[in-house]
Amino acid sequence: MPLAAVSPFSTRADLAALAGRSLPLRCRPVSGAEELLIHFQIREAIFVHEQGLFRVSDRDARDDASATVHVLGLKGPVAGGTVRLYPLEERGLWKGDRLAVLPEFRASGLGAELVRFAVRTAARHGGRTMIAHVQIPNVRFFQLLGWERVGEPVEYVGRPHQEMAIDLRPRRSRENG
Repeated sequence: MPLAAVSPFSTRADLAALAGRSLPLRCRPVSGAEELLIHFQIREAIFVHEQGLFRVSDRDARDDASATVHVLGLKGPVAGGTVRLYPLEERGLWKGDRLAVLPEFRASGLGAELVRFAVRTAARHGGRTMIAHVQIPNVRFFQLLGWERVGEPVEYVGRPHQEMAIDLRPRRSRENG
């Protein structure tokens, strides 16, 4: 049974102290309603309160779909980030979105761990390609993780986003055809 994630919303001082400690990073799908609530709280903190991308909530119909995987990124036992991923209608195509990392955890490498976990998870579920719409300041971060730009930036919730993609197939199968 996985260790329950501790809510990241105790106090800013607690978060800062924890973020500065050398604790292992790990990512995993949420386990139960309490962890799903933590996942949503982190997203709300970033997308509603910090960035103002949404007025009240960033939740949508994808959050209720059975194929959606909600992920927590943890430093030690504390959740500091999230991502969600899901298959699209086109066979083998997956989308990752709602990557959110609390400010106290941004220098820890948790964001990269969340992206890598999403990529591995989609590949394990038979994905061939994963796409994401990335805020322009984060394009370089995704490129460093092996993602490539697709087309020109588009506007989403009032901000420019760049579509990016990554091939999920093992390198050997890509080279053979």
